[in-house]
Amino acid sequence: MKRAPWILPFVLAAVLSVAAGCAKRETPAAAGVRTQTLLLGNFAEPADLDPQNITAYTDTNIAYALFEGLTWIDPDTSQPVPAAASGWNKSPDGLVYTFHLRPDARWSDGDPVTADDFVYSFRRILLPAFASIYSYMLWPIRNAEAFNNGRITDFSLVGAKALDPATLQITLERPVPYLPALASHTTWLPVQRKTIERFGPIERKGTLWTRAGNLVGNGPFILTEWTPNSRIAVARNPRYWDAAHCRLAGMQFYPMEDAVTEEVAFRSGQLHVTYTLPISKIPAYRAETPSRIRIEPILASNYLYFNTTRPPLDNVKLRRALSMAIDREAIAKDVYKGALPPAHSLTPPNCAGYTSEAAVPSDFEGARRLLSEAGYPGGKGLPVFEVQAFTDNASQRAMVAVQAMWLRELGVRITIAPVEQKTLFQNEQSLNYTIGMCGWIADYADPNTFLQTCVTGNGCNYSGWGSPVFDRLIDESTRTPDRSRRFALFQRAEALMLAEAPLAPMTYGSTFHAIDTSVHGWKANRLGFQRYKDVWLAEPGSAP
Repeated sequence: MKRAPWILPFVLAAVLSVAAGCAKRETPAAAGVRTQTLLLGNFAEPADLDPQNITAYTDTNIAYALFEGLTWIDPDTSQPVPAAASGWNKSPDGLVYTFHLRPDARWSDGDPVTADDFVYSFRRILLPAFASIYSYMLWPIRNAEAFNNGRITDFSLVGAKALDPATLQITLERPVPYLPALASHTTWLPVQRKTIERFGPIERKGTLWTRAGNLVGNGPFILTEWTPNSRIAVARNPRYWDAAHCRLAGMQFYPMEDAVTEEVAFRSGQLHVTYTLPISKIPAYRAETPSRIRIEPILASNYLYFNTTRPPLDNVKLRRALSMAIDREAIAKDVYKGALPPAHSLTPPNCAGYTSEAAVPSDFEGARRLLSEAGYPGGKGLPVFEVQAFTDNASQRAMVAVQAMWLRELGVRITIAPVEQKTLFQNEQSLNYTIGMCGWIADYADPNTFLQTCVTGNGCNYSGWGSPVFDRLIDESTRTPDRSRRFALFQRAEALMLAEAPLAPMTYGSTFHAIDTSVHGWKANRLGFQRYKDVWLAEPGSAP
């Protein structure tokens, strides 16, 4: 889905005073069970809560509480199910989808959610002046790419029409078998026109419409507080069409990038769910309190990006050597304690039935040979490379391991620069880095969600790499309805990309976090997100 930290500085004052006094005090987590308020760690301070300007997984966690798309991905099947739309129809040729909106769908201010709201939202994100790096998620719609790139200026030519207030018609450029799944993505979430334009013109980003008291959404919760670097609070939306099903009264998200602090907060009753866990704690949780830890595979990959626009990393043999000189199995075992499996490709195994046949080997001898062919035998002539890395302990340990491997096997030296997630992603987006950590979580269950990020000029291609052959293969895959033919094209494209090495796969994804036994309805989801209206709090053994 979004750029994500590898391990999925605010400090709770209560952590420092839990032991104060003789009387046993009610912890925030215990109070949360009583009041149905879920307390969650969320790693990073949000860069934005505008669903059409979100690029980070951690921001999406919050956005899905405030907004609802046409569809949602069912965690049990990874298939799309109705959400703001009660259902949809597809034309026999697969080019036209008709979504039927729920008659009782409402914005949080009471206004009805209409097909025009979705059309307005699509126009906003596709406006060239809005400059959304994620706008390509709507390009399957007829003429959406042409409008987004300024080749046409008449939005009526784009295949998004409101047939009536409750009926949205989407006409595609070509058949897209995963379209209903794509419609669950944050870029397809609706925004309310009068709210957007109350705070500025349609194309302006960063206005105050996303602040508490201003934000109007159509999701199960309402934003009630956003205190930067401290807390984001939401409350149940009584006007949500399925409010009767939503049992939580509210949620509080805490941006805590230090996993050790977060885990201490969990153990002292400050959180119900952590975003992650210190790797060193995983064996103890597994052995002593297995009911309080969740390790679940997700469709995600973690990797190192090479800025291919900066010499000497424009040298493909150098990039391949660096990628091959990583012992991924050792990192997965020793650093991540088996919680993250080693990755030798970008696309995770069994992504909607696709598994990459191409793989990057861990081959030190081959890496040394390539380094010599690149003109840098034993690392001679190379600068010291700076690697921008996430600030958490596990990411730092992973980079220390890579640092040792590259020095020992290749004579290549690096320095490690810890950078907050928001800044790291901004630097990568603007190519203001040399080597950087990154992660990608699937937007939908299809290999295209990973491979399209390597297309030339794609808004999420942060390596600066491009290949006309790769681009043609991916473009052809989008025009091919036959599944086996699509997968064959993906195989060729991924093999080409891995050989060119704009990135070095490191590990595949898993979520691992501590979760209190009072949390119910929390389901594993291969895309990593929760449908919070299905979650509730109750002490173990109490009535459901």
